[in-house]
Amino acid sequence: MKGDISPLLAAGTLLFTAYDDHEIKLNHTKYHTGLSIHSGVVTAPWGPERFSELNIDDLSAFTQSAPEVLILGTGRQTLFASPEIMAFMAEQHIGFECMDSRAAARTYNILVAEGRPVSIALLLPGARN
Repeated sequence: MKGDISPLLAAGTLLFTAYDDHEIKLNHTKYHTGLSIHSGVVTAPWGPERFSELNIDDLSAFTQSAPEVLILGTGRQTLFASPEIMAFMAEQHIGFECMDSRAAARTYNILVAEGRPVSIALLLPGARN
């Protein structure tokens, strides 16, 4: 198509296609829990129900085949991980970005389209603090 600037992505590339407070769609498959994508593998359910319950153990799987960036979707609003979690991720040399889950899904899709090695850990957008 003349003028098409959309990236060419491999068939089966994992992308977020929709979300609301109670559901996430990944390649049109519905998930009703938090989920993670790491090294091309979807893990659902993933994580605590409340952001305040997040701990290092929830993120330790991402240190195997470490991505360039790990995006943490924190629910409806942007919250920041504890200093202990931030220090742990820095020690692992993994870029670590916290943002609301909707922004996290959009950012993940952009980075994947750019071919960047990225992982995501996503609480449902309606997750409680």
